[in-house]
Amino acid sequence: MTKTLVINRIYKRKLALLIAAHNEETVLEKTIRSAIRSGMKKRDIYVVDDNSIDNTGKLARSILGKNNVCRVRRSGKGLALSKAGKKFKLVERYDWIHIADADGVFGRDYFYIFRKNLNPKYAVATGYIKSMPGYSVSQFRVFEYTIGMDLHRRFQVLAQTVPVIPGPTSCFRADVFAQVNFANKALTEDFDVTLQLHRKKLGKVQFISGAVAYTQDPRNVNDFLGQISRWNRGILQGTRRHKIGRKPQKIDAYLSYQIGQNLFFFFNYFILMPYIAYVRHSASIIATLFIFDVLTTFILTFLVSLRSKRWDILSAFPQIYILRWISLGVFLKAFVEVIILRRFKVTDGTWSTKNRRYAT
Repeated sequence: MTKTLVINRIYKRKLALLIAAHNEETVLEKTIRSAIRSGMKKRDIYVVDDNSIDNTGKLARSILGKNNVCRVRRSGKGLALSKAGKKFKLVERYDWIHIADADGVFGRDYFYIFRKNLNPKYAVATGYIKSMPGYSVSQFRVFEYTIGMDLHRRFQVLAQTVPVIPGPTSCFRADVFAQVNFANKALTEDFDVTLQLHRKKLGKVQFISGAVAYTQDPRNVNDFLGQISRWNRGILQGTRRHKIGRKPQKIDAYLSYQIGQNLFFFFNYFILMPYIAYVRHSASIIATLFIFDVLTTFILTFLVSLRSKRWDILSAFPQIYILRWISLGVFLKAFVEVIILRRFKVTDGTWSTKNRRYAT
């Protein structure tokens, strides 16, 4: 009987969904409808319209009603979320506040699973992210997300070194929501908020792997380059702002290792190995290293195809391999600009959706 009472209490836990949207009329309805199908009630879904010039606000009101939609002056996602939280008094009215992007889709029973598994001993909960089917860029993202969710995320939760609580699936305990600064003027506000959790020691992160959310990824290389450039700049901006590497916290060690790993990868392939080949007057070492890297990546791609049950991932291996190297190049460019040259300034936190959103 005690077990039944506990389950019922968790299931009845008040959970709000807050969606920030700027010019999202193309995708917003699908996001809201998927939330309702997966267990959210309309009365618990809120949309903050960040001064959209399309029909985003009108669309949201037609589905949720005027009381669950507010419009704010152009603020950027983080500040818009902060304003909406106060406007709707979410902290006072709910135990948990789930934040989501306007271009995502929630999987079957997503919120039913969340309610059943939410544990108040954790500060934040996050689900399993998958990429919507698309072109080669999306296939590369499936490669990244599968490895990231099945390997990295499980280790990060165990070691409590989660570096980023992703925008499409992040659920904050109400008291924690009140203590983090969403209006942080960061290029990647979700990364900055996660670092705040670590620095303020607000609590642990719960990984609810059974709750699957789907996110839109760029459909062409130009959009992909723009996105990962913003991500890398924002992450490195955050490491500077929160002085990563200067404090004795686990997150400092983990992020320092991740950044160092990328730098070593570049040094090994483009400086050390070519130098050894030059000294020995033989290119065999470079050829051997290249073949080893190709085979390793191919095996990982094959395993990802099995895990995701998508064989188009394996057929896209050439593109995946190339995009992997391109990603490293973009990271190095951002590292030089942000860390070495210190040319990158803190942004106003606004985001652009031009030529990026598309119907699914």
